This record gives sequence, structure tokens and C-alpha cells, in this order.
Amino acid sequence: MADIKEETDKIFQKYFVNIEKLIDYGFKKNQDIYSFEKIFIANFKAIIKIKPDDKKNSCFIEGHIYDIESKDEFLPIRIKNGTGTFIGEIKEAYIDLLKDIRDKCFIKKYFIFNQTNRISNLIIEKYKNYPEFLWEKFPNCAIFRNPDTKKWYFVILDVDRSKIQKDKSGLVEIALVKLDPDKITNLTKQKNFYSAYHMNKKYWMTIILDESVADDEIMDLISESHSFSKKK
Repeated sequence: MADIKEETDKIFQKYFVNIEKLIDYGFKKNQDIYSFEKIFIANFKAIIKIKPDDKKNSCFIEGHIYDIESKDEFLPIRIKNGTGTFIGEIKEAYIDLLKDIRDKCFIKKYFIFNQTNRISNLIIEKYKNYPEFLWEKFPNCAIFRNPDTKKWYFVILDVDRSKIQKDKSGLVEIALVKLDPDKITNLTKQKNFYSAYHMNKKYWMTIILDESVADDEIMDLISESHSFSKKK
């Protein structure tokens, strides 16, 4: 049986924190650490600390459980193969609390970069569509499609930046959206919008998901792209 630290790492390993939701949940900031206290089961209090690391797109999470009456830390929960109904009940309640924090304050990480993950979660929230990873040779590339028509409306690929910007290099994630041809012509004359990569350039356009285009603007384009996927 895994110890509580291993359990915690597993619960949060494919998620990254949303600071605003963390504050709404009740976490308090002290310098660069967010702390939260809660009585999660009779006579036991959890203190959870989260330290985001934006550079690594991750965060450090540490939790401690205290007996309210004795004010001592409840150490048996840290024993890797600790057994017993009492320990099991406390551990289960604590894990439920961690999962609740994850579900309400964290964003699922499907991709490598922050903006790609934010956009994918906004799509999931708005359309209830999830990314589909179709290519075994390209495990980080995905599509979103309308389940009613099976038509694609958003594509995410990871490529070398030089494929889009000839004078630059380095791994990036790009998005492809389907738009009216006239709109594509106008947008690709502007900064940060590019001809479609590996798609029909008349109907599709590329955006690099590196924060150069705001999330709201990308979601507006996705809304237009989604409209092309609907039944006529």
C-alpha cells in the first residue's frame, strides 16, 4: 500500500493549480505558499500547503494531519503499509479531501504547455467534448470533434517552432481552427496568425499556443470553428 505522499503525488500528477479557485476554496497566501486548514473527520484537522512552480508547470503539495485534542501530528498515516480500520478511515477521508481540492481548484493536464491545457479545459467546459489522441506515433497530438457530426473543429499538434516561424526553433504546441476563407486571409496578414500546418490552408488557420494570442480571442475563433461542425 502506498504511503500518503505517494497517494498525494498520484492524485495531482496530471493537474496544475488554478490560483483564483484555490483562493475561492479557502486557501490563504503567505509569500509564495497557499495554506488551508480543515477539520475533515471528527477530531482530526488537515493542514495542506501548496507552492506553485510556474516555470515547471507544476506545484509542491504537502499535507499534515493533526489530532485536535492532543495537537500532535497523526503519524501512523505516513506509514507505508499501515493497517487498521481506524487508520484506513482517516486516510480515506483525507484522500477524499485532496480529491475535492483537485477537482475544484486544479485543471487537468492533457498537454505540455499552460495555454494549451487552459484552452482544452475551456472547450471541455463549454462543449463537453474531450481531446481524442488518434495517432500512436504522435501521442501528444489531439483533435476535438463534434460528436453529432464527427467533424473536427479544433486540432492540437506539437511541432518545432521553425515549422511555423522560420527564424525560430524549439518545441511548441499549435492550434488549428476552421474559419471562413475571407477571415483567414485577413487574420494571416496580422501578427500571431499563420497559414494552416498540415491542413487545408483555405479553410484552416494556425495559432501558436505560447500566450501570444489571448485565451478569450482563441475561444471566439473556436466558437466559429465549432459552428462549421454542426449539422446543416
